[in-house]
Amino acid sequence: MNMLQKSAIFISLSLILVLPAFAQVQKSNANYTFDTPSRDGTGKFYLGREISQIMGFQGMQWLERSSREREEGVSKAIENLPITQQSVVADIGAGSGYYTFRIASKVPNGKVFAVEIQDEAIRFLENKSEELGFDQVEAVKGNSYSPNLPENSVDVAIMVDVYHELAYPAEMLQALGKSLKPDGKLILIEYRGEDPAIPIKPLHKMTQVQAEKELKANGFRLVKNGNFLPIQHYLVFEKME
Repeated sequence: MNMLQKSAIFISLSLILVLPAFAQVQKSNANYTFDTPSRDGTGKFYLGREISQIMGFQGMQWLERSSREREEGVSKAIENLPITQQSVVADIGAGSGYYTFRIASKVPNGKVFAVEIQDEAIRFLENKSEELGFDQVEAVKGNSYSPNLPENSVDVAIMVDVYHELAYPAEMLQALGKSLKPDGKLILIEYRGEDPAIPIKPLHKMTQVQAEKELKANGFRLVKNGNFLPIQHYLVFEKME
């Protein structure tokens, strides 16, 4: 085999590897529009909403602030989760595990998948799980498109102030739909975008109308809006039949 033939084979193999990834990018970009970014935005829009910039793991101290319970009513949010001691819960964008480890104590015979895309957060979650002795907590490395969870395995998936930052919300919702059991629930906790008095940057808030529009486009229907949190929506979705 001469060098020209070897080069042709190499190029062909390269195309086989690259084309599927290219097709995925093309398909993904078809869901979105692009414009000049606003101050806290990415310039990428989904169904009319600009996707916000991501808060990095360096914001952990803000997640763990002592005033969070008083400001957000976290205990109330966890108390209202539709879970049992055997439930499998996925905390998507778990961050420092503020919700993860509080949920873990409610599912001693179940499991909590703490999903993160940042390596630093994964290491932190693994170390804290070991330190606290929560064997039912498993840190999972997701990506921008998927939480990388087993299909038909999750009773409740929760995103706390995370959904508005997803780089690929359509793809993530489709992947989550596959991970949820047929009667599984997806819960979005988001600062209320309808209320300008809530001191959160506009792109880090969401309205119920916008959330419903985006979730409906990906096979989910709203079954409950818990109006019991001080400054956040508590939106419970199910998969459409």
